[in-house]
Amino acid sequence: MRIVDKPWGHEEIWAETDRYAGKFLVILHGEMLSRQYHERKEETICVVHGQLRLELGRGPDQVLSLAPGESYHVLPGVVHRFCAPDGDVRLAEVSTPELDDVVRLADKYTR
Repeated sequence: MRIVDKPWGHEEIWAETDRYAGKFLVILHGEMLSRQYHERKEETICVVHGQLRLELGRGPDQVLSLAPGESYHVLPGVVHRFCAPDGDVRLAEVSTPELDDVVRLADKYTR
């Protein structure tokens, strides 16, 4: 397993091939990923622990609250942001292999 530290927590990449990737995302309480989209990457996330705030659209236009066991499929081009306002969140993510395919629209860490 490969651990990648992030300003919002970390990723635990447990599968990485030329056809798919699997990882856990640990988002610390009060933190959030950038508002982003992927040009090619397609991903499905499932909440393992905590309550995820999922923002969709540039506004955001829609906000979902996902509990453990709930999942969401993110298609290429869909603007999204994962947030942990109520405590630490652990997500499982499976995706196509383009792990660096991130277009950031807003980022509290100014990346």
